[in-house]
Amino acid sequence: MNTKKQELSSQQRQELLNVLEARFEKNRNRHPGLDWASVQTRLEANPDKLWSLSEMERTGGEPDIVGQDKQTGEYIVYDCCAESPKDRRSACYDRQGQESRKANKPDNNAMDMAAAMGIELLTEVQYRALQQVGPFDTKTSSWLKTPADIRELGGALFADYRYGHVFVYHSGAESYYGARAFRGSLRL
Repeated sequence: MNTKKQELSSQQRQELLNVLEARFEKNRNRHPGLDWASVQTRLEANPDKLWSLSEMERTGGEPDIVGQDKQTGEYIVYDCCAESPKDRRSACYDRQGQESRKANKPDNNAMDMAAAMGIELLTEVQYRALQQVGPFDTKTSSWLKTPADIRELGGALFADYRYGHVFVYHSGAESYYGARAFRGSLRL
């Protein structure tokens, strides 16, 4: 990938930092005890991570800090949009699933999109943790990082939040739906 495309202009950086700070302050319940100044310092020291956050934002993810790893000190960022990110929908789980379709192949797949953005799909554990800070995917669903043994058999996991509970399901990795995308995670 061309690294030139992964650089934000100073104006883009400042606009993104403003959006992230406003979201951070508005949703303090997602990150109690953390302060924006420390987050901003870490962001400014990691322009590649800032670029990934820009991609999360551009595709509708509304990234926000959801915690801090006590061992490494890294900030943990998840997509916190109410429903699955709009510009990541209608994608198969991975390239193998996408290529296995005989007809009506979608333009993209979740794993390749996440890799291009420099992020990871949420795992089931991360998805359940996200649901602790608010209800997400009440009308949509999100692909989850699928364990290798399930993927080897052709399946992939996705989840949503209905009836006050998180539901994790399986589907063929080649499937795609207009209301299913993926949520990403990033460590700073």
